Amino acid sequence: MRLLAIAIMALFVCAQGVRAESGQFIGVGANYWTSLRNIDVHNIDKDGFSWQATYQCQPARLLKVEADLEMFKKGFEGIDTAVYAPEGYLIIGSTIYAAAGVGILYADGDFNNKPFYALRAGLDLKLLSQLYADLNVNYRFAEWTSLSAMSHDINADTMTLGAALRLKF
Repeated sequence: MRLLAIAIMALFVCAQGVRAESGQFIGVGANYWTSLRNIDVHNIDKDGFSWQATYQCQPARLLKVEADLEMFKKGFEGIDTAVYAPEGYLIIGSTIYAAAGVGILYADGDFNNKPFYALRAGLDLKLLSQLYADLNVNYRFAEWTSLSAMSHDINADTMTLGAALRLKF
């Protein structure tokens, strides 16, 4: 939980100090995720799609800070409600980039007791003067342990292919 608080504070500081030429970006995206481990538990999806809302600020030419809210459909991890994942990333690079991030799962009024960590590689392509496409691949190190609707502890590292469209403002 401390890491999430640090990420939120970093975004606040970033938003206060962004220079006009660097910019801020807001957008939406979709991810296809698949578990890299064989999960032998009934009623748990091994792969699927998620949606995300995304915000980035760019305090320096080769540095961005990103905050996302990822939304999984009912049935993710065998949970009977939608699952949300607030996430934060530190991004290094420009058109080709690398990122490291942290997030936590939230469902049915409960946060998971362990955050997940992610590594990302991607392409950030300028489509129009204010429109960017982000294509990325992510590796998530995750343990599903204490969401209230779950009865199993699962080590579920996942690979995610993502795409997002962002507007610069």
